[in-house]
Amino acid sequence: MQGTYLKFYVHENRRHRGKLVFEWLLNEARELGIHGGSAFRAIAGFGRHGVIVEQRFFELADELPVEVAFMVSDEDADRFIARLQEEKDLSLFYIRMPAEHGVLNGPQ
Repeated sequence: MQGTYLKFYVHENRRHRGKLVFEWLLNEARELGIHGGSAFRAIAGFGRHGVIVEQRFFELADELPVEVAFMVSDEDADRFIARLQEEKDLSLFYIRMPAEHGVLNGPQ
């Protein structure tokens, strides 16, 4: 099946509406009826500011990047992005890519 691979990058300690942003994104997706999503914590990374953050530096441990990923239909990607654009005080970097998905040797 064809669809959209949608992923967001946030800092681990960043909050929105009282929740960690990665948790908030997962909850919003679930409320929209998206069937699954995952959050992955990085061991190191840097963003637009060029600061490299690594897990081994204790004082920077809660600033690591988190990738929040969803494999969705094109329509669900449109709905999710539209929903997130309603949050005027939330700035998010995202990547949207066409992708193929399926299940091998099991129910579709």
